[in-house]
Amino acid sequence: MSKETRYTIIRVFETQLVYSRTTFPMGAKGLILKDGTITPNGEQLRQALALYGPSIRPGDPVHISFVQIKDNHIHFDINGGPVRRKKWYQRVQIYGTAGTPVNPDSDQPIENAHGSYLDIYFDKYVPEMTAQQLRDLVFPVLDFTAHNKEEAYLDTLPPKIKQAIQAHHVLVGMNPDMVVAAMGKPPKKDREKDGETEYEEWIYGQPPADVNFVRFVGDEVVRVETMKMDGEKIVRTAKEVEVNPRDKNAEAKKEQQDRPANAPSLRRPGEDSQDVPNPADGASPMPPPPPPDIPPQGPPGPG
Repeated sequence: MSKETRYTIIRVFETQLVYSRTTFPMGAKGLILKDGTITPNGEQLRQALALYGPSIRPGDPVHISFVQIKDNHIHFDINGGPVRRKKWYQRVQIYGTAGTPVNPDSDQPIENAHGSYLDIYFDKYVPEMTAQQLRDLVFPVLDFTAHNKEEAYLDTLPPKIKQAIQAHHVLVGMNPDMVVAAMGKPPKKDREKDGETEYEEWIYGQPPADVNFVRFVGDEVVRVETMKMDGEKIVRTAKEVEVNPRDKNAEAKKEQQDRPANAPSLRRPGEDSQDVPNPADGASPMPPPPPPDIPPQGPPGPG
């Protein structure tokens, strides 16, 4: 990339206010975008969010606070970045008459950073490109065309969920953010317990109008009950959308990796695990038949 293009990219993107299309985890690690694929993703992203919490959610307005173009990638600091930089006046050293540095502002603790970053990687080097081409590259992460937070958030959702939110309809399987986007913040919440399962119920409306009871277990809607004005009761419990489908193959692979080396096994000593039949690959072979009875040789012994 030429020097003129570098200056143009930095001038166009630095200090821009855009909208996020994905979730950034809190902490020192941000997101990496290469060939349209975001990492971390899937189970790795869920674990990071469960451990550190989200820094930025889909639809949130974000500020590109710093742009740096390196050899093979472009670095965006989002909302100040994961590490709070010192102000220019905190780097200035003032020396007193005794020759010792006197700078009260330099000793002040730096505030905790709540931002993140995005790295856009290329194969070998950052190629020549226009500002619009870079916008198209980062579209899986950042939306430069949305006019407001609601529009940016809806564009990140599957069509079925998007249509339900626009119709102010709650589906079983939605998460709290989706329910708030569809119905707004609940006027009333109740926390109850059904056996050993704790749940939270969001209540919308009050008689004589329709009343909707949206039940959450964890962060997922598991039951939607609607009491109509005429007394009719409608209950939906079957899952209608899958927000975070789990990769069963990845979970099985992880379980195998987490298995300790000295775990109990039915294999004989020295037997390779590759030689053991796997029921998942088809029906297990029948065991070999027992050997036929062989009559004893020689005269029978006493007794």
